[in-house]
Amino acid sequence: MTDAVETLVRSSFDCYMTMDRSRMEALLAPDFTFTSPYDDHIDRATYFERCWPAAGSFESLDIRHLAMLGDRCFVLYDGKSHRGKLFRNTELFTIANRRIRSVEVFFGLPPGGPVQKASD
Repeated sequence: MTDAVETLVRSSFDCYMTMDRSRMEALLAPDFTFTSPYDDHIDRATYFERCWPAAGSFESLDIRHLAMLGDRCFVLYDGKSHRGKLFRNTELFTIANRRIRSVEVFFGLPPGGPVQKASD
């Protein structure tokens, strides 16, 4: 199961880089949901309408760490847009019946970016 989960996750990143929507559609479960700081459990159709247009807008999406636990996988990755913007995100993938059932995105600082200290 671990290899299958990793393959699904890596394939989804590849779909974003190559703008391969038909392949991405095959990876996602019919009841797929997507959550980010901007989206709260949006359905598959809304995901393709709202989020998919960003596909192909990246120079790189470099997976740094994968941590799997059963049917879930955390991914930490560094990205760079074609405009040069750097970012680092973490995503939690949940897999069911050999398809991606949900993705939850957690935005972070750019790699090497300044860390804000909490005020006392």
